[in-house]
Amino acid sequence: MYELRTGTLADAARCLDIETAAYEGDEAATLEKITQRLRQYPQGFLILDIAGEAAGFINCACAHEVEMADEAFKDLVGHSPDAPNVVILSVVLHPDHQGQGLSTALMKAFIRRMTGMNKESIHLMCREKHIALYEKFGFSYIKPSASEHGGLVWHEMIMLLPKH
Repeated sequence: MYELRTGTLADAARCLDIETAAYEGDEAATLEKITQRLRQYPQGFLILDIAGEAAGFINCACAHEVEMADEAFKDLVGHSPDAPNVVILSVVLHPDHQGQGLSTALMKAFIRRMTGMNKESIHLMCREKHIALYEKFGFSYIKPSASEHGGLVWHEMIMLLPKH
């Protein structure tokens, strides 16, 4: 069993552990970035708990104009909570909990949350190996990204959300 909840500042260190265990190379966010995201936009920080401990999370920021390759946006420069476009910054599940359908539950809950907040679209960047996975959730492929985050190759995707 799992529980979904909004992140708090007390989650920062555990979220760093999850990011560094699950992401390759310099892909993981720093403790400072995670803390900043929790402080500035907790509504966009959804945590999946198992037995009272964070096992994974999705976090995001919002923008009026989306530029996925903008590295400053990862520091929430240009973030506007009332903006209609959601930009996912991390989707991550600790390796101990992968392969159990939990990332699907987390993503579906995140999409419901953003729809409930009357957002218009969700944008993300992913590695090529994850494109098909995100397409199953309803994301559409846009293009290869100009981002060189973590020295890796990224691809941009979008999901248009239903209007309320």
